[in-house]
Amino acid sequence: MTTFPTAQAVRTTPEGLLWEPSERWVRGRKGEVTVVDSRHPVLVWEPGVPVPLYAFPRTEVREDLLRPAKNPPTGTHTGSRIFYDLEVDGELLANAAWTFPAADLADHIAFEWFRRVGRGLDRWYEEEEEIFVHPRDPHKRVDAIPSSRHLVVGIDGTVVADTHRPVLLFETGLPTRYYIPREDVRLDLLEPTDHHTGCPYKGTAEYWSWRGASEVPPNIVWSYPDPLPAVGPVKGLLAFYNEAVDITLDGEPQERPVTHFTGTL
Repeated sequence: MTTFPTAQAVRTTPEGLLWEPSERWVRGRKGEVTVVDSRHPVLVWEPGVPVPLYAFPRTEVREDLLRPAKNPPTGTHTGSRIFYDLEVDGELLANAAWTFPAADLADHIAFEWFRRVGRGLDRWYEEEEEIFVHPRDPHKRVDAIPSSRHLVVGIDGTVVADTHRPVLLFETGLPTRYYIPREDVRLDLLEPTDHHTGCPYKGTAEYWSWRGASEVPPNIVWSYPDPLPAVGPVKGLLAFYNEAVDITLDGEPQERPVTHFTGTL
């Protein structure tokens, strides 16, 4: 008998890989061909990489579609030496899959995610939900909570947003993000851009830039027009990078956080 909640430990390999079994049913497709259909996947974290990927038992992978890699990038993926090209309907994807060197994972095959242009599968699913960018980390939370706190956003001394109805988004490892109804944002001071990003927890975001001084980084405002169900309250609301604007919350100026986004803004 299993008693919940369980404290299933993440396992560590001598190579520095972290891994744990997942109970999710995971499928990966290339075109109309299902390449992976796994009810026993494992999540793997490579050293220095903050997001996980999946590896699958060989019996749950279409190994008949795999070919020994012609030009394997030996040594990548934590010293992996065995790589595969994937051939589906006459299309060959170089180095699309590999086996980790760890003995614990020797009977598992990992795949490049579809964000790797030309190397990954087209679609991935957990149960019946399509997932994007990378597998979701079960140790990470994302909570979108409506609030009545007074939020003011300023850029170069100009108030760009003023609201008493923000949605606060709490995401593990990131500063709180404040999502604001469009009616409470000076949209006339912002300009839409062609920039888009994808998040496995929230969906696909569209962006705006500040119309004013050029010292302000581009794409500092974003919105999820069709967010994933878990963060439904942020639908259509606008958020600003705390790292690049002045935020006052309930009358208290907030310090600009330093994150991995800081150097890219």
